[in-house]
Amino acid sequence: MEEIVTKEDLRQFGLLLMDKIHDIFREINFQQKESLDPEWLKSKAVRKLLDISAGSVQNMRMTQKVRFKKVLGSYYYNKEDLLKLFKDESN
Repeated sequence: MEEIVTKEDLRQFGLLLMDKIHDIFREINFQQKESLDPEWLKSKAVRKLLDISAGSVQNMRMTQKVRFKKVLGSYYYNKEDLLKLFKDESN
């Protein structure tokens, strides 16, 4: 039995293919955005972002105002906590 492929079949296939390609690009862009906007920041990035001293960063850590992790001698701070802390202080 022969099946005939019509122009309409090809058009629908093309639309389906384009939708799949758009989905792939959206996923790639989402992943790139996450890697450019990390959830955890190193001490140096925190100091630069907030324009504060190393002592101020250490004080926030010691008073447990923000979550932090120590990995191989470097401290990482939760960006969401930092933004929330300074948003609360500005009100």
